[in-house]
Amino acid sequence: MVTPTPEPPPFDVAVIGTGFGGLGAAMKLVDEGANIVVFDALKYPGGCASTFSRWGAEYESGATLFSGFAPGQLFHDWMTRHNLNVEFQPLDPLVEFRTPDFTLEIPRSREELLDRLCNLPDAPSDKIRAFFAKQQRVADLLWSLFDEPSLLPPFGLKELATHVARSPKYLELLPMVAKPLGRVLREFDLHEYTPLLTYLNAICQITIQTNATYAETPFAFATMDYYFRGTGHIKGGIGELAWALLRHLQANGADTRMADAVTKIEREDGLWRVTSRRSSVLARRVVANVLPQNLVELTGTPTAELDDLTKRVQEGWGAVMLYLQVDNDALSADAHHYEIVADPGIPFEEGNHLFVSMSASDENKSRKGYRTVTISTHLRMTKLMALDQEAQGQLIQEIQDTMRQNLARFVPEIANHIYIEMTASPRTFERFTRRKHGYVGGIPRVAGWDNYRNFWPREFFPGLYLVGDSVFPGQSTLATAIGGVKTAESLLSSITLQRRQVPHSSLSQSTL
Repeated sequence: MVTPTPEPPPFDVAVIGTGFGGLGAAMKLVDEGANIVVFDALKYPGGCASTFSRWGAEYESGATLFSGFAPGQLFHDWMTRHNLNVEFQPLDPLVEFRTPDFTLEIPRSREELLDRLCNLPDAPSDKIRAFFAKQQRVADLLWSLFDEPSLLPPFGLKELATHVARSPKYLELLPMVAKPLGRVLREFDLHEYTPLLTYLNAICQITIQTNATYAETPFAFATMDYYFRGTGHIKGGIGELAWALLRHLQANGADTRMADAVTKIEREDGLWRVTSRRSSVLARRVVANVLPQNLVELTGTPTAELDDLTKRVQEGWGAVMLYLQVDNDALSADAHHYEIVADPGIPFEEGNHLFVSMSASDENKSRKGYRTVTISTHLRMTKLMALDQEAQGQLIQEIQDTMRQNLARFVPEIANHIYIEMTASPRTFERFTRRKHGYVGGIPRVAGWDNYRNFWPREFFPGLYLVGDSVFPGQSTLATAIGGVKTAESLLSSITLQRRQVPHSSLSQSTL
């Protein structure tokens, strides 16, 4: 008679997904001594902020420019405290903004950017300076929460005392809550100054996923400071940071199971049974870096709260992509980022608005003599999902044709030297990242009180938490990582940790 092998003791926490929400949670859990297992469907970490390999070259999958690397900020803290082998490059200019009417190089200095905006043709400089003075006060206040994540919920008495001391400053925020930025621009008589509107529409679209007219003002004011908050380029791609974090987890006892997609999460005797393609484990808590609609599929349990969140995600976007290899010798040596608006008078989507990111010549991301470029544009998913499969394919093709035309028009130095092109669509993101239908970017931060309904870690079932760009505190790689950290803090307050197991991992980078 064969004696069945006893099941190993449950993990403290199972983390599903190595997007930066999952990585942030895992980093905090491991640093606090938790015994965790980490799953991902992909063989490389980072999710939509990752670096992937095809045909002997490495590309940024989606996100290409990142904040949070200034001293005191989360990523800088991780890099220094854990001695991560990651090189941050503070580019100048950060982005070259090109439109039919003007070109604007985005510097690292807010003051210098303000001077450049005021020097644009027919600029009402006094009004612009007054508007940005108000914006800076609000941005400084809101970014202080990201610079000191302990001030975000959940927080203790010390942090509460800090908020009480700051309460007079918070009063300036109150009139802006649930107020669209377009109304604020009108108050400063800037609502018809096209160059400023073009710049603001572009930065709001790539960060908070809506245009400046409808954007929630506090979110918009904060995102207008994005370029000045430890923002720059990671040599070798953001995947270098994701891999460094994963290696830290492995070295400190996390059981990492890459290329092992989770297929089911279910309750079992007060624990969570997590079933993947290759294994099944028990865990006392679960942190899922997935979309709400994916969580419904994994648990088989729809809830009103998840349905509501899913509807908000479905108001958002997919990405249409071009991935290029280009002739190295024809281009400047440094990494470079371009933002293109072909026609400021129509929506910033479907190839009219492009974000173009080129790797540096010394990053060795392609065969000798070439380098890689990632180009993205937004696609409204309500439009895509209303079409049949054939019409969807035709729409994607039309958008990619528009992207090629506008690249040739505004960035000929790249368009004239393309060696290889690959394309991607929402279907590609669904296939590789497992995001349902390929939704990316999170919930559009359109003005309204809904933005503040759940500004804390989300426990959707007892002991099961959701992280990522669709929940607290929102978009950007930095924001999702901070959300993961704060979710881990909330989770840790509810359990007593086991003794951690011997460090190991099921896969290492060298085997992928």
